[in-house]
Amino acid sequence: MSQVNTQQMGRMVAAGNKEQLGQAVDILAHLEALHIIDYDGTEDGFTLGSPEDGSEEVGRELVKARAAASVVDAMGPTKPVPAGPVRDSLGGDLSTKIDQVLSDSSRIDDLENEISSLMEEEEALSQVSPLGIDLELLGGYQSITSFVGTVENVPEAREAVGSGLIIEGRSGKAGLIAVFVRNGDAAQTSSKLERAGFETIQIPDGEGSAAERLSEVRKSKGSLEGEKYDLEKRIEEWNKSNGEMLLCGLEVLERDHDVLTAPVRIAVSEHAFVIDGWVPMGRAEEVQSALKEVCLFTEVTPFEMEAGGGGHGHSDHHHSQEMPPIAFQERSSSRPMELLTDAVGRPAYGRIDPTLFMFITYPIFFGIMLGDMAYGLVTMGLGALLASRSGTNEMLKLGGKFLMYIGFGTVFFGYLYAEFAGWEIFPHSGSNPAMALQFLYPDINTPETYHAWTASLPLGIELAFPFHRVVMVDGGGNLEHLILLTIYLGVIHVFLGLVIGFRDIMLFGNGHGGFGFVCAFFEKGAWMILLIGGFMFAYGFIGPADWMMEPGAAIAASATVMLMWTLYKYHGVPFPINIGLAPIEAVGMMPTVISYVRLFAVGVVGVKIAETGNSMLFANIQFDEPLMAILLVIGWLAVQFFAWGLGVFSPNIHAARLHFVEWMRQYYDSSGEAFNPFGLRTQYVEVD
Repeated sequence: MSQVNTQQMGRMVAAGNKEQLGQAVDILAHLEALHIIDYDGTEDGFTLGSPEDGSEEVGRELVKARAAASVVDAMGPTKPVPAGPVRDSLGGDLSTKIDQVLSDSSRIDDLENEISSLMEEEEALSQVSPLGIDLELLGGYQSITSFVGTVENVPEAREAVGSGLIIEGRSGKAGLIAVFVRNGDAAQTSSKLERAGFETIQIPDGEGSAAERLSEVRKSKGSLEGEKYDLEKRIEEWNKSNGEMLLCGLEVLERDHDVLTAPVRIAVSEHAFVIDGWVPMGRAEEVQSALKEVCLFTEVTPFEMEAGGGGHGHSDHHHSQEMPPIAFQERSSSRPMELLTDAVGRPAYGRIDPTLFMFITYPIFFGIMLGDMAYGLVTMGLGALLASRSGTNEMLKLGGKFLMYIGFGTVFFGYLYAEFAGWEIFPHSGSNPAMALQFLYPDINTPETYHAWTASLPLGIELAFPFHRVVMVDGGGNLEHLILLTIYLGVIHVFLGLVIGFRDIMLFGNGHGGFGFVCAFFEKGAWMILLIGGFMFAYGFIGPADWMMEPGAAIAASATVMLMWTLYKYHGVPFPINIGLAPIEAVGMMPTVISYVRLFAVGVVGVKIAETGNSMLFANIQFDEPLMAILLVIGWLAVQFFAWGLGVFSPNIHAARLHFVEWMRQYYDSSGEAFNPFGLRTQYVEVD
């Protein structure tokens, strides 16, 4: 099937003798091809299956292994290892080692609680110890009220005590006092102490000298901290020796647990089982053939969408049809772009998969914005580094390839723009080190134009090589030309999205019960006509072709009338409302297209940051002042890395927005459920 569609799915039902359910589950686990539909228990005569023998023991070991994995910062092997040694370790001393590290972790938790309690006591004791009074004497009297705390104005506090007793000390810069007065004078004394800036200190529990108790607490805390440090070091050593095997064992236990507990997802009767699920049609024959030995009946029915109800996730009466999960086509080069598709959500069944389109357009958009050979090479290098060190981490490998793709786009447009590290390879003023790369370009026959080749095309399109995006046309550059090209690119990109939407609605419906050519024409065709009319009007109004303005306005107006009917017919908006709503919706197409100007603006901002660093720092480097030269080199490199980091981050945001918002909203339905086949997924351990 075409790469622009997801895989065709079929509904598989398999039934057999209940005694062979375990074998059927094992076969499906190794095939990794069936998305099991969990039995809901609604059919008469059928119940949920029971876990296989040994599932409880595996479950207990799995819980312990997961707990241990949360304790240590383990790293898995760089390539899958055989399952045999891992199972030998699970059956050997790995379980005992896991108990050991969990015990150490539990003891560390206890120690942290004890240390925290001692720290609180230490703080309280350190506050009252300067008074030199035993702890039991600071309170607990029947006829006397005590006040212990800090005070801002000690002389005023002395006057507040009157006939009572005051003992003084120091607590940092504040005064420390303990006041003892008769109960009858307590209220008056409290009021006066407040005016002196008195704040109460919590009196710690205990007896005897506060200083001696403080010394004991600090000694105990130090001992516990030492024990905690020893345990943490022991866990680190444990992680170095057993961390890799722990992750491998955890993966094997998770596999075993999934297989042993799979029967609880399957319908069983007294003598039979029935497995229900979705399978890619490309593997249907393989699955049926494998199950033939253990199943009495297998059937795969290709999924066929009901007209007008296709591929939408809403649960209204138009969309009661149960939809299959979405499985991407088998891909190689374009697979990293599935990360982008999954970030939005998989397409509804039958709809166009945007992955292949983004494989082409995303690096182009990114390259147009960043467009610098130096930054592109650094981005490609980072991507290659991540991919080479990804090991068994598939996500990291795909991320590395993604960086290589957008880096290649950056190098390509950097060559087209003749830019390197923020410098122009053919500078319009002065000179710079990047001029050494002029050998990569053909000779420029007319130096005053700064171009080796130029072309004027219809609709005001101006092409050139090199294409100087940071210099205005009057200065021999192409800045205004790039602005116009980004707008044209927006028109084409949005129009492509509408064409895809037209196809999807015509074949599978609009999600509101409508489908077919007429529905597609009003839902998407009207917008296509509006886009064409708006383009003609704008070009006639601004450009040289005045004759296009009036036809363009007429076409846009007719499209707006179509939108009024679309809102009424297919979205249930009453006419008194949609007469005003349709023009508002129509005007919204203009900012959608203009939004693509960010392809120019974001890139120019990044170039100017690097250019500023080059002119203010690099240009001032003089090696006759070594210290200043070193500082300027460091500063220049910092600016370059900042410009590159911003260049990778910001263009990605804007490229994603142009795809996810401006383009995909023209057609995309992200209600698809990801295909999740039951099986023995492998990351660190080979399937046994």
